[in-house]
Amino acid sequence: MRRAAALMAVLCLGAAAPASSPVSQLAGRYSEHFLNGMVDGSTYWADNIVEVASIDARHAFVRLSLEFYNGHQCALSGVATAEGRALVYHEPADGVGEGKCHLRLTHDGARLGIDDDGGSCSIYCGARGTLSNISLPWKSKRPISYLTRLKASHEYADALAAWRKTKDAQ
Repeated sequence: MRRAAALMAVLCLGAAAPASSPVSQLAGRYSEHFLNGMVDGSTYWADNIVEVASIDARHAFVRLSLEFYNGHQCALSGVATAEGRALVYHEPADGVGEGKCHLRLTHDGARLGIDDDGGSCSIYCGARGTLSNISLPWKSKRPISYLTRLKASHEYADALAAWRKTKDAQ
C-alpha cells in the first residue's frame, strides 16, 4: 500500500512538472568535424556548426553553417520561436525566400534535428546542400563561450531587426 502511494505521488509530481522550454533546452553550440570530398576525388576537413542563443523565454537566435560535398554550403540565421517542443524559424515575407522558409530544430534522441519540411529553405543552400532531415550529434552541444561576439555580429543585428519588424507588423 505504501509503495503504491509513493508511486502515485511520484507520478503526480512528474505530471505537474513543467516541460522545459525548447529555448533553454536547445541553447548552445553544436558542431561536427568531418572529412568532406570534392568531385575530383580530393578530400578536406569541414565543419557543420549550429548556434542557438536565447533572446527571451520563447525566442532564440539561430545560426547554421553546414558543409556539403564539393564545397557546397547552407547558411542561415534568424530568430526562431518556441512551438511545442521545437524551435521554428519562419522567414519574414520580405526575406530572401519571400517568407517560404520554415526551419524546425528539435532534440531528437542523440541528435539535434534540423528540418525545413521538404526543401522550403533551399534558397539558403548551394546545389548539393539541404536543410531537410539533417542532424548533428547532441553530445557535441557546448555553451557558446563567445556570446558577446555573437551578439555583436551583423547576422544577429539583422535577424533581430527583421524579427522586430515582423512582430511590430502583427
